[in-house]
Amino acid sequence: MGFEWPWQYNFPPFYTLQPNVDTRQKQLSAWSSLVLSYCRHNKLYTLNVMEIQESPLFNNKKIQRKLSLESVQVVLEELRKKGNLEWLDKTKSRFLIMWRRPDEWGKVIYQWVSKNGMTNSVFTLYELISGDDTVGEEFHGLEEAMLLRSLEALQLEHKAEMITLNDSRGVKFF
Repeated sequence: MGFEWPWQYNFPPFYTLQPNVDTRQKQLSAWSSLVLSYCRHNKLYTLNVMEIQESPLFNNKKIQRKLSLESVQVVLEELRKKGNLEWLDKTKSRFLIMWRRPDEWGKVIYQWVSKNGMTNSVFTLYELISGDDTVGEEFHGLEEAMLLRSLEALQLEHKAEMITLNDSRGVKFF
């Protein structure tokens, strides 16, 4: 199923940040929602600012409108303030987009573990995100960096413990 763009996507003024504070806040909220929905639909986690600016997300070729790099930075900063984005470098060129925060991923993973009676079981990270047992689960294909953060959140709740098995890492669920 293809991604459904919101009505604003084909509205040319959407691509120019509005000067009125209230209007701008609504616009940033709409952009934030669009970015999270788009990344969730396409299972995107680690992104590059220059690449994403050229992607369909910020560049609507149909109406020949594109959000400026400066405006993209404003939208990304808004997402960071809300806890949905973390910069991966000092130059702010790469970022981790969290359309679901680590604690939320932890809950999804733990629900799957509990539902399948796998508490007190040990999994490698590979088994969780790429294994046959998780095919069809929302966390299947999750980037390892996000998985680690999710498992750390579960560890803080005493629902899991990170372990090292030979050269690979794993997790035991309680």
